[in-house]
Amino acid sequence: MNFNKRLAITASVFALSAMAGMASAGTIDDLYAAAKGEGQLTVIALPHDWCAYGDVIAGFKAKYPGITVNELNPDAGSGDEIEAIKANKDNKGPQAPDVIDVGLSFGPAAKKDGLIQPYKVSTWSEIPDNVKDADGYWYGDYYGVMAFGVNKDIIKDVPAEWADLMKSEYANSVALTGDPRSSNQAILAVMSAGASTGAALGKDSGEAGLKFFAELNKKGNFVPVTGKSGTIAQGATPIVVAWDYNLLAWRDSLKGNPPMDVVVPSKGGIAGVYVQAISAFAPHPNAAKLWMEYLYSDEGQIGWLKGYCHPIRFNAMSKAGKLPADLMAKLPPAANYAAAAFPTLDEQSANKTAVSGGWDATVGATVK
Repeated sequence: MNFNKRLAITASVFALSAMAGMASAGTIDDLYAAAKGEGQLTVIALPHDWCAYGDVIAGFKAKYPGITVNELNPDAGSGDEIEAIKANKDNKGPQAPDVIDVGLSFGPAAKKDGLIQPYKVSTWSEIPDNVKDADGYWYGDYYGVMAFGVNKDIIKDVPAEWADLMKSEYANSVALTGDPRSSNQAILAVMSAGASTGAALGKDSGEAGLKFFAELNKKGNFVPVTGKSGTIAQGATPIVVAWDYNLLAWRDSLKGNPPMDVVVPSKGGIAGVYVQAISAFAPHPNAAKLWMEYLYSDEGQIGWLKGYCHPIRFNAMSKAGKLPADLMAKLPPAANYAAAAFPTLDEQSANKTAVSGGWDATVGATVK
């Protein structure tokens, strides 16, 4: 749907929305007018270099002048976002977030705790059913796939699969982006390693992933240092396992110094979905809804793609020929993305329990 034009939404649709407990506006113009009256949108945990959020926020402000975007704690995690809602239930001031962008597991939990409210965007039908709440309380926004970021100045033979990381030529080379006892990205990296061995997603992948990293550590290939773009460039961690969108953004930021490859393995690929939701106590509910409409419009979805995050409407937009060819050319081969699995909440939970609880005993390396 083209958001450069007025979006006419029929009264019958709004009647259904109202029945579902969702506020509605006759048109995007009406919603904009209401949001402009509120004058502000408060977001949280949106680093400008994460999924090109800096440009996405700028695009929203340019499209809807008169609405100030108040950005809270860009480096916060999903848990911090939830706590910010809880701490500001009765606060309509600038510390109360209107919207959140959190890991998949946080959506259902926030709904259960009464912390978010329902709203279905105009492009709702193009969001896959398995990554959205049927009542509209939370909905997937973008996803990444676990990948390897490789410093090509140091690593001449770039690994293509998880099994390759066991080679002796990768001594003191392989790192994660955090501590697998607490970092969601690192925990899912271990899941990906386990899945690459053929283990089923869940407890089995967690235990297999721990064995993989125990062997990697025993061989001297694992580096217990938190991997970042700087550690890749410096050679301290010439191979880092992370979400593809982080690695691709780091690749661009390094500008070829050193040259960096991003590889999505064809075996054990794991996709991680993040979700959007509106706080049940949002001080600016209309601005929050307008923000959601923007994020799920073609413009907003392509904005995330510019930051290498696969927008949740990716398949529908691809089928409709809406994805820019120049952006697609910057991504690793599509076939490897297609092979990636989307673990369920139960599978993620079982994997997390196995990894975070078993890392010390099985691997015994403290990531700093």
